Amino acid sequence: MPAPLVRIETSDILPQEADVVVIGGGIIGACTAYYLARRGVKVVLLEKGQIGAEQSSRNWGWCRQQNRDARELPLATRSLALWDALPGEIGEDVGFRRCGLTYLTDDEEQLATWSAWCDFARGQGVETHVLSGAALAQRGGVNGKTWRGGVWSPGDGTADPSRAAPMFAKGVEKFGGTVVQTCAARGLEAHAGRVGAVITEKGVIRTPQVVMAGGAWASSFCRQHGTRFPQATVRSTVVSVAGATDISDAVFTPDSAITRRADGTVTLAIGGRGELDPTLQTLRFAGPFMPMWLKRRKSVSPGSLQGMCWGHETMVRWVMDQPTPMEKARILDPKPSSRVTNETLARARRVMPGLRDATIAQSWAGYIDSTPDGVPVIGEVPGLPGCLLAAGFSGHGFGIGPGTGYMIADMVTGTPSYVDTDQYRLSRFDTGAWGKVAEF
Repeated sequence: MPAPLVRIETSDILPQEADVVVIGGGIIGACTAYYLARRGVKVVLLEKGQIGAEQSSRNWGWCRQQNRDARELPLATRSLALWDALPGEIGEDVGFRRCGLTYLTDDEEQLATWSAWCDFARGQGVETHVLSGAALAQRGGVNGKTWRGGVWSPGDGTADPSRAAPMFAKGVEKFGGTVVQTCAARGLEAHAGRVGAVITEKGVIRTPQVVMAGGAWASSFCRQHGTRFPQATVRSTVVSVAGATDISDAVFTPDSAITRRADGTVTLAIGGRGELDPTLQTLRFAGPFMPMWLKRRKSVSPGSLQGMCWGHETMVRWVMDQPTPMEKARILDPKPSSRVTNETLARARRVMPGLRDATIAQSWAGYIDSTPDGVPVIGEVPGLPGCLLAAGFSGHGFGIGPGTGYMIADMVTGTPSYVDTDQYRLSRFDTGAWGKVAEF
């Protein structure tokens, strides 16, 4: 587990029943369980490994409105307010800071796209600014070169991926919910045509409502119950360096994405860069994902065969009373690319002179799960009443996690939501969503 992670102690006792069972202890599952517990719902959060140990602790930590797809922007805006409120609610620090995010480019077409987004976002109440090269130079921080222009969102910020999901899980317990780690949910039982129970490796929990927030495991889980969920994962490499000086809080450039942490380390990545580790599931959903691959073909390269070994994209139907692939690989911990690691540091040094003497402290990789249009699926599984799917966040789940969890709590409790939930339904891939890939 090379990515930093705060580990928490939770219950070893599996409740016999619950109002809602949330499967998956990443940021989406933890936030969902938290906002349900806040409403007095008897909720159980199940995690096959450790809370936050997969992609939720392996990302950049950005909490942004800037350059969000229009369908995700309401989730991002609500999330920022919820990130602000969280420490006062649970008495724990998640490392959230509204430090502002800066995007830089020399590409006129890209700058025009960002500018158009800014025009749209201002109409939604988002503060965002288009900056000239001269204005960027005056702001400082990124002084390795002169840029043609960029955009700046002062209200956006970052949180600490090593703390966020674990602290939300602690909040679940604070408000009366139950969190159980090292407990894989193997499948669901149906009673009278709807969900009636969750089968786990430690026993059965009777419940009328399940939220499947299993990240990269979601499609293979849905397959066990006859549901087709087109999902693919891309392996992304992240580098942590020490010894950096005079570093901006959060900067995106075509060369590198740079994030300064509260502990003094700096996280580096190449925005949009990923490696596709082929699996049988990749082949199965090749058709729906073709527009995505074509649009982002310059960013995604062929990977290794390690994706076949982890089992998260297995086509196998498992047996509920026997160990499943989830128990054999409790934490998806793919190997980072050494080539990408070295390239990432070299690119970042070109952007920011303060990284010239920095050294690599750690590197890690994670599997980013995506949908064919780059927008998550959040909604009831067709043909399986009582099962709500929340997956396919396409690398955006961390920042919009609180707003998503709050929205799911609305959906589960029958409360009118602050956003139109129909746009996230799974059935959109059966009715013309093919080819509509998110811009960002």
